Amino acid sequence: MRIGIIAHLKHPIIAPFAGGLEVFTHEITRRLVSRGHDVILFASSSSDENLPVDPILSDEHYDQQTGMRIKKRDLPSEYIAEHHAYFGLMSKIDDYNLDIIFNNSLHYIPITMANLLNTPMLTVLHTPPFYELQLAIKAEQKNPVIQYVTVSKQSAANWSNIVSSCEVIENGIDLDQWKVYAEANEEKYAVWFGRIHPDKGLHLAIQAAKLAGIPLKIAGGIADQKYFKEKVAILLDESTTLLGLQDQKSLNALIGGASVCIVSPCWQEPFGLVVAEALSCGTPVAGFKMGALSEIIATGTGILVDYPAVDDLATAIQDAMKLDRKTVSDYARQRFDIEKMVEKYEDMLAAVAEGKIKKNLVAI
Repeated sequence: MRIGIIAHLKHPIIAPFAGGLEVFTHEITRRLVSRGHDVILFASSSSDENLPVDPILSDEHYDQQTGMRIKKRDLPSEYIAEHHAYFGLMSKIDDYNLDIIFNNSLHYIPITMANLLNTPMLTVLHTPPFYELQLAIKAEQKNPVIQYVTVSKQSAANWSNIVSSCEVIENGIDLDQWKVYAEANEEKYAVWFGRIHPDKGLHLAIQAAKLAGIPLKIAGGIADQKYFKEKVAILLDESTTLLGLQDQKSLNALIGGASVCIVSPCWQEPFGLVVAEALSCGTPVAGFKMGALSEIIATGTGILVDYPAVDDLATAIQDAMKLDRKTVSDYARQRFDIEKMVEKYEDMLAAVAEGKIKKNLVAI
């Protein structure tokens, strides 16, 4: 198949990855290419040069350290720049003679313009519903042309009043990249990793780790400077270590050596790729019952408590450390194999391209 993948434009699709969506886009692109498909990745300009990138937005003013686009007086806002990038792409995308458009953008423009295209589209709902995307999907329903899929049963439930009976393909990870650590480091510590953003609740994880009496190592880029300054920086002390973005090998060692991984979402987490990555290392999880976490953490692999009960999370940290690491890693390696995920997407892309799937019914 000739597949056009539309990426999210907040960050380049390149390691070290800003977040789970960038990991997903990189992996699905690379693996569809390896399966012999003719793939074009529509992404920002500094994305991985080893991918078949057709740049639609310049990263000239993107700051890799902060993960933000530097504002310049003569440049449009990030919002407007993304709007124009997607509008320009969708205005000419039929000219690429694609068999299928694989939309992972989270943006309203590809949805809004889908009815103007001859090329069929599969859109992945990677996030809970938000205003612009809801409006776009409701408008698309007037002449439905898009097939929707999402990443968890909980995410499907979150979208159910807009997209009826949304199909689910769970996220997977490259298990070959995540070494199993049969034992944690002798010097005990907890790990938290991901984007430092209000949605991810790092401030609650720090509070819980302190109550549990365990040092916390933190890996990830600061995606929201205001949140970091007001909620996180004031909690940092000798019991917390801020490590910044880590490469794959360093992150694997950091997670695998931890006694427990803290996952503290403050929103309806659509999946939780960090959970799959931690479990695949053999590291049990302590976290909040938010979004899909209850769906993807099985008995014996982690302990979840109600949000935002920091005291209960501290207890969960202590209890999760006692879980059997082999049970944890065996479960993850059976459930989160990325090749299973890619096969399902490959089959769905082919079916949509051939018109064999009935479009999701959307309730207005």
